[in-house]
Amino acid sequence: MDLGLKDRVYVVTGATRGLGNAAARELVADGAKVVVTGRDEKRAAEAAAELGPNAVGVAVDNADPEAPARLVATAREHFGGFDGILVSVGGPPPGFVADNSDEQWQSAFESVFLGAVRLARTAAAELAEGGVIGFVLSGSVHEPIPGLTISNGLRPGLAGFAKSLADELGPRGIRVVGLLPARIDTDRVRELDALSADPEATRAANESRIPLRRYGTPQEFGRTAAFLLSPAASYLTGIMLPVDGGMRHGF
Repeated sequence: MDLGLKDRVYVVTGATRGLGNAAARELVADGAKVVVTGRDEKRAAEAAAELGPNAVGVAVDNADPEAPARLVATAREHFGGFDGILVSVGGPPPGFVADNSDEQWQSAFESVFLGAVRLARTAAAELAEGGVIGFVLSGSVHEPIPGLTISNGLRPGLAGFAKSLADELGPRGIRVVGLLPARIDTDRVRELDALSADPEATRAANESRIPLRRYGTPQEFGRTAAFLLSPAASYLTGIMLPVDGGMRHGF
């Protein structure tokens, strides 16, 4: 199946590792060109180099108000266009209500929530018909995850913003989509499992609640993201797609 990604240009934030990197890899594999970002300049350059000539790395923080305009300008300067963005950001610090400080909440709000809003707002102003804005969110949009209180507080609100944006941009032919990963086998998920007294038992318990009985691979997530961002998904907007092996049991 031809996804129609050849020579389309995307910005993928938080793409030096994890889910953002997995999405960027699959986009490039199908012929797209990508601007990948991360906070560390060296890692951003290395991630782009691994992806090849159809990628360029930029060191930015999603919380930086100047980042959105800079990223769109980079896409146009290096690749001559801008067709979409996937907003991905590292997860906020774990903890229960009593564990997380005001400073942690404020920092997470700036990067996870407000930074994503700014990126989407700038992209919306720059995209033409056929453009797409994607958000990497979490299964916590539907059901809180124990020990991830900050994420539980911010992700559902961002999903609501994405749904509102889909309504507003639909008449212009611009799509807005969300991905809701659960237990994907990334460094972040392994780090969360390692917080327990018995990481192997924790993983086994999580796998037992997944109908496919295993964690997903980053590549599986990346393929799903590439499809949703592609012209092949041209009639999908406003959706929040679980990428979770069936872990969400509700409709």
